[in-house]
Amino acid sequence: MAKTSVKAREAKRAKMVEKYAEKRAALKAAGDWAGLDELPKNSSKVRLHNRCQLTGRPRGYMRYFGISRVTFRDMALAGKIPGVKKASW
Repeated sequence: MAKTSVKAREAKRAKMVEKYAEKRAALKAAGDWAGLDELPKNSSKVRLHNRCQLTGRPRGYMRYFGISRVTFRDMALAGKIPGVKKASW
């Protein structure tokens, strides 16, 4: 389980990226690199990091489900993810 502060920081970055998205796109299209430098660093989409929505784990992230591999396995074995079951052959 990630620290609450780390999850909050990531959420803050996501909100900032959304807030400045149009402004960044306009400045990039105009080629105004000095204007881009004036914007906050955390408003860049590159700074976002995929994290598990439930635990905040940064590694082993499964993009399709939005959760980490560990959480996915626990939920799948508990039958909480429809259409997913343990393979056996």
